[in-house]
Amino acid sequence: MSVKLGLAAAAATVLMAGPAAAACPVKVGIAYPTSVDWGKPIAETTLWVADMINEAGGVDGCEVETILRDTQTDPKVGVDAAKALVDLDKVQLLIGAVASGVTLPILTSVTVPAGVMDISCCSSSTRLTELAAEGGTKGLWFRTFATSQVQAALAAMIAGDEGYKKITMFYKNDDWGQDLARLTAEMFDAAGIEVMDSIAITDGQPSYRAEVTQALATQPDAIYLALYPREGISVAREWISLGGTTKMVGANALKSDEFREAVGMTYLGDFVGSDTASPRVDSATAFVDAYREKFGSDPSGPGLANAFDAAAVALLAYHAAGSDATGAEIAAKVPMVTDPAGEKVGGDVEGFKKALELLGEGKSVSFQGGTGAVVFDKNGDVAAPGVEWKFSEDGIEETRYFTAEDVNAFAAGKN
Repeated sequence: MSVKLGLAAAAATVLMAGPAAAACPVKVGIAYPTSVDWGKPIAETTLWVADMINEAGGVDGCEVETILRDTQTDPKVGVDAAKALVDLDKVQLLIGAVASGVTLPILTSVTVPAGVMDISCCSSSTRLTELAAEGGTKGLWFRTFATSQVQAALAAMIAGDEGYKKITMFYKNDDWGQDLARLTAEMFDAAGIEVMDSIAITDGQPSYRAEVTQALATQPDAIYLALYPREGISVAREWISLGGTTKMVGANALKSDEFREAVGMTYLGDFVGSDTASPRVDSATAFVDAYREKFGSDPSGPGLANAFDAAAVALLAYHAAGSDATGAEIAAKVPMVTDPAGEKVGGDVEGFKKALELLGEGKSVSFQGGTGAVVFDKNGDVAAPGVEWKFSEDGIEETRYFTAEDVNAFAAGKN
């Protein structure tokens, strides 16, 4: 597999004999933030899936050629990367991005106008659901990560169990942060937790002393951080240096060794985080085992199982549509790959071989991946369970599991 601007770990390729040369190789664009510590494993996981698809026979007999571009979690950089993939590399399938604030402009200004299918591992903003419901994605959009509604419910469940009554919120001033902050504030209120203040954090400022000073004046029991590691580190350090409490609740974006190491375990003993989770099923366990064998470590970073499933579903749909398919034709085949009534296929080379064969015969399959049996609703969304996690000297540890039913019930006000 040839990878432009890619990762050495994905260099091995298998060249397939296939249909007309004009349709081969099948070029697939990947737009993920490889310049941040938690983004590189997401991209590596995606490339790993492409390698296995190639080993299993390729897309419609064609080699998958992945073209990887870095979004840097920056909307302008992300849009430029997507434009290059669509306009220059002529891809019909884009895998990415991570941040909702990057994905939204990519969808509205690049992939949807060009008729390119877009699938993401990690974008959670409910604005994406609204856009799809309004017809703005034209059926070209899917994500394997649950919406911010799940993260918001988990944060309130966890904060309530910790006994917090007053919380001040810091949120990243972009589509993801604004959406998550709004939903989480609603969940806190429903749980009887008073939101003392909700403070926007704009990335790239030299200091957040003014924002932290504003938060300190509210005298909260704890703070909630809907931030990425870069600004999260700055805010947390400033907060602690000015005497703020070490009691913190964090969104999944802070599930990062970079944040843990920069802030330090001396101050993170009371930190509790939330994240969506894979269901406790055999395919999720198999993914963890396979990831560990491939990369020599556990898939503890954010979005890795979701990235695996996004790539697998998309490439299998591409195969079902044919190597010369348009983005719309690829998207139209996604239900064939995620059919609950279809034959179950796993996320390994043998599973992909079986899936390619069945799809090639016009039969549907039920892909069973790192997040279980992937099923999308009419807006391209999925449901998910959740976990509570904490930092330790050894890394990141999941400390509690919430079923999807638990989360949905809480979000619906049934608890």
